[in-house]
Amino acid sequence: MQNLAGWLARRFLSISPDQATAARRGFEIADASMRDRLERIGTTFIRGYHSAFEATSIQRLGVTLDSTEQQWRGFAYEGAAMALALLDCLTLGSQDRLGAFLRGPGDAHKYMVHVGSGWALARIPMRIGFSARALDPLLKWLAVDGLGFHEGYFHWFRYSDGGRPGKRPPGKRPNGYGARAFDQGLGRSLWFVHGGQVGLISATINRFAEPRRKDLWSGIGLACAYAGAISRVDLEQLKAAAGCCRPSVAQGAAFAAKARQQAGNPAPHTELACQVLCGMPAGAAAAVTDAALHDLETASDVPRYETWRSRISAILGEQESITI
Repeated sequence: MQNLAGWLARRFLSISPDQATAARRGFEIADASMRDRLERIGTTFIRGYHSAFEATSIQRLGVTLDSTEQQWRGFAYEGAAMALALLDCLTLGSQDRLGAFLRGPGDAHKYMVHVGSGWALARIPMRIGFSARALDPLLKWLAVDGLGFHEGYFHWFRYSDGGRPGKRPPGKRPNGYGARAFDQGLGRSLWFVHGGQVGLISATINRFAEPRRKDLWSGIGLACAYAGAISRVDLEQLKAAAGCCRPSVAQGAAFAAKARQQAGNPAPHTELACQVLCGMPAGAAAAVTDAALHDLETASDVPRYETWRSRISAILGEQESITI
């Protein structure tokens, strides 16, 4: 893959590691260990991103990414996916680097790869050239989630007012169902913006219109369980703060459990988050996402992805009522 496109990408699309620091982003993270964790996630993403520009083949890229410590490996794959999507978009002629990645080493990390591809949406002028042909028809909405995360992570000030009436609507949030997938990603970014501080997260989400809160809380559950890590006490507080959106938080945590199970990179903080937020071990939460796929049919105006999420939320909501 070391060709003119790769050279141009390295020359003009490189991301400095300091872009992942809390200080550079303006995030006020009180807990030093959480700040270190979230910054490491960012720098791991950036290393994966640059690795895709340097790799001589998709197979060699997989070998490089797999050298990342297991717990953090998914973030390296996410970064690589962004780079491959950009290369596909910016190279003349038919290119399918992202598709080859998903058919090869990226398959085990397909959840993170889909999210990472969505970062490219934010970096391409007017989104010219981005194609969803390489993406899974069910998981393609995770690319829009990735766009939402990117916008919250890099441009939170555009969204921090909650999009109240009378404010100029942010330019990157799509219309239709895409707005909901975007909000899940925007919610994930809140975990980084506020460093997992439950009070700040809850207060921020409450500034948004009520119909948007379930998707934002879903993103919090996903980020909390996948990126972690906070104590059981904090998790209990997070669950309580979500109120009627608790099933959405649980659904996000179950997504995280499935993503880690698929990739074979379990983490203690994912296990703890699922025990508290889903009321079951991470393996059982991942199994719920599989069960919800059975006979997954939907009306033409409802994406299968949304039916899937709704089923997971309903199952986990019932589990909570039984537990209580």
